[in-house]
Parts: sequence; structure tokens; C-alpha cells
Amino acid sequence: MRSPPRILAVDDAPANLEILRVRLESQGYEVVTATDGEQALERVAELEPDLVLLDIMMPKLDGISVVKRLKGDARQRFVPVILVTAKADTRDIVAGLEAGGDDYLTKPFEHAALMARVRSLLRIKELHDTVHEQAARLEQQAKELAEWNTVLEQRVAEQTAEIERTARLRRFLAPQVVEMISSGDASDAALESHRREITVLFCDLRGFTAFTESSDPEEVMSVLREYHEGVGKLIFEFEGTLERFLGDGIMIVFNDPIPAADHCDRAIRLAIAMRDRVGSLATKWRAHGHNLGFGIGIATGYATLGLIGFDRRREYTAIGRVTNLASRLCDEAKPGQIVVAQRTFSAAQPRAKGQALGELVLKGFSNPTPAYEVLRWDAE
Repeated sequence: MRSPPRILAVDDAPANLEILRVRLESQGYEVVTATDGEQALERVAELEPDLVLLDIMMPKLDGISVVKRLKGDARQRFVPVILVTAKADTRDIVAGLEAGGDDYLTKPFEHAALMARVRSLLRIKELHDTVHEQAARLEQQAKELAEWNTVLEQRVAEQTAEIERTARLRRFLAPQVVEMISSGDASDAALESHRREITVLFCDLRGFTAFTESSDPEEVMSVLREYHEGVGKLIFEFEGTLERFLGDGIMIVFNDPIPAADHCDRAIRLAIAMRDRVGSLATKWRAHGHNLGFGIGIATGYATLGLIGFDRRREYTAIGRVTNLASRLCDEAKPGQIVVAQRTFSAAQPRAKGQALGELVLKGFSNPTPAYEVLRWDAE
């Protein structure tokens, strides 16, 4: 409520208006006037008074009709109205109160009674305004809270999607490569279908089928767990992309999705490290009666890479002749042997030390394929 409160006095008698104006202004109130009901409604809409002193008997539009119009307007419903009547006719008083009037005075009215009613209704108006302001603030705060909740939900959804993308990448890539992709906007683009030169490493355990046929499932799972944990750490250490686990078979891709100029070198160095690691494990397995070896095949060439599958299950894979070649070279490898294609071996020269195996006739390839065995890696 404004200070000082604004009071609208409505009466068709100028003398009565003057009396009201003088008495109310003497108490510090701001007073505006109207001489009939229609003008009263216009003044209420224009000036938004804090209280209305309203004569019942007026031309054009009587006070009871004015009250009904005011109380029917949601914007003016809570403006207190004191009805003023020239006679103590209870019918007028009852009709006015039923129409929505908040109090009444009869003419001639005493100054003390007038001021007491004015102060009482202004206190109620002030209380209503305070409650209304608080309700408006609460409504605004609720709106702001809803907006913040929407923003937070959006952020949570975005963060959840990013976590899911990162988790998906961690299935294939070394941790440092995942962080590199996740730190920018390249995660989705990196997994889109594309063509690139890659080096593919295939490896598996020799004698694994016979081992599974003669061993308990718990023993098989124990061996696979040790095998996967041992070579898995090495794959990430050399920043290879783990394309798949197929029991004892593993396929690893280099130079995708993050380019690596030395992808042939990385593949061969990983193969040597894996051969040494599985060699140590094989010694342990033999002590338990498990005769298992380890073979590796490596090839370099172009392939198409990207996601395959459906929305609940997707895999990142490479499709092309190079993957078949690496798999067939792996099939030719004896226990402890690393067999690589000519292109891979040539690219790793002079650091890769090995020997030619001649031309191998591989299943699915019409022409013999030159192949080499890698024996060691010379860092110098």
C-alpha cells in the first residue's frame, strides 16, 4: 500500500465531498473524489485507491451497483469499500453488504467513527497487500525455481549423455585417448563412418579349444580373466583401439579414431610386449597342466570404420580386407610367433628385426601373401 494511503470519496453532493476531503486530509490521507457511480468506476481503474467511501444514493449508477462492479473485477476485488447512506435503512445496509461492501456509515457521521473505520479497513488492506506481495514473490521464486530445474535437468541430461559417450569410448580406447576426445566436441564425429589406413593386430591362444573341452568352466574363466587383464593393460598402454574380445581372440586397431603416424611401430611393439606377457602366464598355466600358446598376426591397409548395431547395443568396428589379412596371418602363427604382412614390416624398418617367411597361401586370398616373422624391436 502506498504512503500516504489514497482514498476515493464518492458523493453527488459537493458539500459532503468537501467535508470528507477536509477530515481525511487532516489525518494525512490523500483524497480524490467522484460525483457519481460511473465516474467512481473510472477513478478506481485510473487511480487504484486504497479505500473507497461510497454513497449509496447517487444518480446514473447507485452505490450498490458500483460495489457489485468493483467486487466482480479481480483487479479491484480487494479494495475495501465503506458504504455511506443518508438514512439508517437496514435494507440499504444489508443490500450493500451483500453486494460486497466491507463496512458502512450513516449520515451524518461522526468524525471519530469515520476515522476508526478508515484506519481499520486500511490496516486490512495493508495486510492483504503484504500477503499479496509475498504470494507474488513466492510465485516468482517458484517460476525461477522451475526455470532453474529445467536448466539443471538439461545440464544433467547433457552430462549424462557425455558420461554415456565417454563410457562407450572407454570400451574401445586407451584412457588418455578417451580424455582427449571427451575434452572437445569430437567424440561423436570420431565414431562416424569413415575410411582410413589402419594397422590391425589379431591374437589368440593356441590350444584353447582343446583346453576348454578338457577343463572345468571355472578354470577356463580364470585363464581368460588373467589373459584379458594382462594384455588389456598393454593395449591401453600402447594406445590401441580394442575392437573386440572373442573368447581367446582379440582384435586391436591402430591409427583410429586418433591418428598415429607410427601405427605400424605401435602394433609391432605391442605384439612383442603381449608375447612376453602371455609367455609368463603360459609358464604359470603349464604348472597347472594347461598347455596354451599364443600367436599374433598384423597387417596394414585401408578399412571403413564406425559404429554398427542398434540403439541399445553398438560396437565400433573396422571392415575391410586388412582385418581378414591380419586374422589369417594370426592363424598361421605358431605359439610365440608374430607374423606380419610385408607392408607392416616395411613400414617398421629398420627397428623391427625379423625374418622372411616366404609367401603364405591364406584362406580367402587368391594370391600368395608375403609374410615376415618379427623377432625383436631395436629402439635404436
